[in-house]
Amino acid sequence: MSAELNPESTAFRSALEVVRSVEPRIADAIAKELHDQRESLKLIASENYASPAVLLAMGNWLSDKYAEGTIGRRFYAGCQNVDTVEAVAVEHAKALFGAEYAYVQPHSGIDANLVAYWAILADRVEVPYLKKFSKRQVNDLTDAEWAELRAAFGNQRMLGMSLDAGGHLTHGFRPNISGKMFDQRSYGVDPATGQIDYKALRDTAKEFKPLIIVGGYSAYPRKVNFATLREIADEVGATFMVDMAHFAGLVAGKVFTGDFNPIEHAHIVTTTTHKSLRGPRGGAVFAQESLASQVDRGCPMVLGGPLAHVMAAKAIAFAEARRPEFATYAQQIVTNSQALAEGLLKRGVQLVSGGTDNHLVLIDVHPFGLTGRQAEQALLDSGVVTNRNAIPNDPNGAWYTSGIRIGTPALTSRGLGAAEMDTIAELIHTVLSSTKPAEGSKAKFQLDESVSDSVSKQANELLAGFPLYPSVDLG
Repeated sequence: MSAELNPESTAFRSALEVVRSVEPRIADAIAKELHDQRESLKLIASENYASPAVLLAMGNWLSDKYAEGTIGRRFYAGCQNVDTVEAVAVEHAKALFGAEYAYVQPHSGIDANLVAYWAILADRVEVPYLKKFSKRQVNDLTDAEWAELRAAFGNQRMLGMSLDAGGHLTHGFRPNISGKMFDQRSYGVDPATGQIDYKALRDTAKEFKPLIIVGGYSAYPRKVNFATLREIADEVGATFMVDMAHFAGLVAGKVFTGDFNPIEHAHIVTTTTHKSLRGPRGGAVFAQESLASQVDRGCPMVLGGPLAHVMAAKAIAFAEARRPEFATYAQQIVTNSQALAEGLLKRGVQLVSGGTDNHLVLIDVHPFGLTGRQAEQALLDSGVVTNRNAIPNDPNGAWYTSGIRIGTPALTSRGLGAAEMDTIAELIHTVLSSTKPAEGSKAKFQLDESVSDSVSKQANELLAGFPLYPSVDLG
């Protein structure tokens, strides 16, 4: 079958023709994005490539529907098809993760976390408080009683991983709304190993007595023992929440099992649906059945109308992840990540925690005399797309940083394997060792153009053997 006749090429070509008839610049930007992604050595740990089926599921008439509420209990009429879409997405999500309950409406990982936080607050604070008033309705509370309830909600405590150890802004840090909702304290890593210090975490939890303990990360290159974290949460009477946004694909693909599977141990689990899960940009919440009624209040408590077209794409992604080949893919992500780490280590590159157990590697660029911002841009100029990231006790702070975070989900989707990871390690080392900081600047640097051109050429030659979306020809 010719490229012009295969379903994927026909679908995307036709879609761009329709877009072009209204605004050619948008059509050009969409086509250019595919070109740029095909030419980029994408090592951003939080990015991936969704399948054509996932992408196409988002561009349709479901986008036109308002559907506040839950399945069968909408605030708008005519939502029977949205009910079907959401029910199918929930069915696949529960089966994929072995969860008691799934909520697929969140628009993002941040939204999913907010839904979870408010569900916990409602379960742990609001419901016990309202029991004081017997059968009275919430709307019947006096102003003084509302003030009392708001005070009960305020200053609840959260314990989460520190930002420089690999935590996320949504785990109680001031720039995010979660840092304004909660009195937050952080746990970190052992300076000697770069890995979570569970004893120190337990001691902090016993002293701080948080309402919520948050597990999960955005830049921690090791497994987390969720069984141990649940033990600590139970000891101090905390609700245990896990944000598995980064490694959901490794859970779905049965790479993380037993003590390392958060679904088996947490009261409530949140995730994004892109990243290692390879779906659309969006979020989801998994919870024990006892929290279901509180999570169902996510819309309108936190969310606006659910995006039915994105829920359709989530259903496709969950269905794809239930196929046997996804487990093979998930395992290859970790195999590739470890091969990339080994390639860097043997070239003398310093890694936080000395390696990786998951999909990401965290490089300490300080020994090269660089900041993360300088290293990030030098690599980008050489065709290697990464992002700067803070490392434990980072002297350069969260903006300039001293680290570079790299991940393998996207390149694994393209079919690259361990041998290619060693080549990529060589390219990264070449750029970092050839880059010199500009005097007096944490952002500017010097890199000979011949080096960046050579690395870019080698990257393109490597990627040529692993075409991105080979079934899609835009002509």
